[in-house]
Amino acid sequence: MKNPLLVASIAGLSLFIACQDSEPIVSGNHLDLPEIPYQYPSGDHLPTLGRVLFYDRQLSINNSVSCASCHKQQLAFSDNVPLSRGFESRLTLRNSMPIQNVENTLLFWDGREHMLPSMVMRPIVNHVEMGIPGLDVLSEKLSSLDYYNPLFNNAFGDERISSERVSVALASFLSSIQSRQTKFDKVMEGQSKFSALETQGLQLFIEKYDCNGCHQVQDPHGYLSAGTFSNIGLDATYADNGLGELTGRDFDAGKFKIPSLRNVAITGPYMHDGRFQTLEEVIDHYSGGVQNHPNLDFRLMKENSPVAFNISDTEKKAIVAFLNSLTDYNMITDPRFSNPFKTN
Repeated sequence: MKNPLLVASIAGLSLFIACQDSEPIVSGNHLDLPEIPYQYPSGDHLPTLGRVLFYDRQLSINNSVSCASCHKQQLAFSDNVPLSRGFESRLTLRNSMPIQNVENTLLFWDGREHMLPSMVMRPIVNHVEMGIPGLDVLSEKLSSLDYYNPLFNNAFGDERISSERVSVALASFLSSIQSRQTKFDKVMEGQSKFSALETQGLQLFIEKYDCNGCHQVQDPHGYLSAGTFSNIGLDATYADNGLGELTGRDFDAGKFKIPSLRNVAITGPYMHDGRFQTLEEVIDHYSGGVQNHPNLDFRLMKENSPVAFNISDTEKKAIVAFLNSLTDYNMITDPRFSNPFKTN
């Protein structure tokens, strides 16, 4: 029987992608690739190629970092530091966001991309992150690596390597990273039950504090539309204006993409600059740390002043217990998403 509180409070949950038939995957001497279906619509070869590219340090100018250096599977493809380090150990400008259920949503903290094939190439040519000076240089470099010939042939029907094909393959791998097997999902489907503490946390999250007004946990993406932006009063004056940096509009200053809370218990530190180390610190911010700002989200205002929810320690413990139910242990251990390069 389904949990009546969830049914009453939240409507609908996206179904898991249907299984697709797959062909055998070719493994090279350098790689360890499982013959497990990715459930990707066009088959397994494209995300398999994307997986190798994602973990390959050759995609950086000095072979020091890969996409996976800043997006670690065990952390839901986030990083465990406030700011990650690029190819010369330079600090990136914002906290690394997790990668999960990324299709059909805005990308980056400022939403400057909404197409995965475009997004995946930005870090590769970024002067801080991976440092490749041009996409033609990337194609030439990958063409010199013998293990890519069969992978590109399997994915595209011939061995030609191009930046366009790299972007499509990386995007297909990222699209295959789905988080839909949390305890929360199982409770929604009537396959599990919340503890008393988790149930209390859900009630506080949905009803008393209406966290779900921004973080819509009933959808695997974390929001019912493409995602929105909010100024949550982190600062009275922002050093990084987020969306405002992109648009140049005063009313966008201090607004950042509202992140999904899926796997949130393992994706700290939190916020665009990683200022909060723990979920308890995040809750403390909403409890009494919201700063006044001209663009402060109306949901965090009361009588023209920042709201202070005054969340008790007991309530905080319950909310954290509920947030832990959003962890997908299957995704963070799935061999399809692991490092394919042999380490011995």
